[in-house]
Amino acid sequence: MMDVMEFSKDLIAASSTPIVLAILAEGDSYGYAILERVRALSGGRMEWTDGMLYPVLHRLERLGFVKARWEGADGGRRRKYYRITARGRTQLAESRKQWEAVDGALRNLWQGLMFAAPQLQGA
Repeated sequence: MMDVMEFSKDLIAASSTPIVLAILAEGDSYGYAILERVRALSGGRMEWTDGMLYPVLHRLERLGFVKARWEGADGGRRRKYYRITARGRTQLAESRKQWEAVDGALRNLWQGLMFAAPQLQGA
């Protein structure tokens, strides 16, 4: 497992919607489980907090990308579960296209930098 990385607020803001929607596309989930899934997907490098996740979930709910429901859990404690909607799946597909384009452009740039400036390989 790798060390937790410090991510810029801009990168977190830009990536949180597609990450959350993609996790919910795997199946309904609740806050803590989403946080654990982000940690697992990133190999421990991304450590999201409740204070970061819940505003994203609430915004996605307002936009109609997710729906929430309360369910009782073992021991009587209730959890709020989120599921992706059809509108959310459409948004996820669009986000995926955009991120794939950005990822491709960056990979091409970085590969070119490695050939042009080998000293940047460790940067």
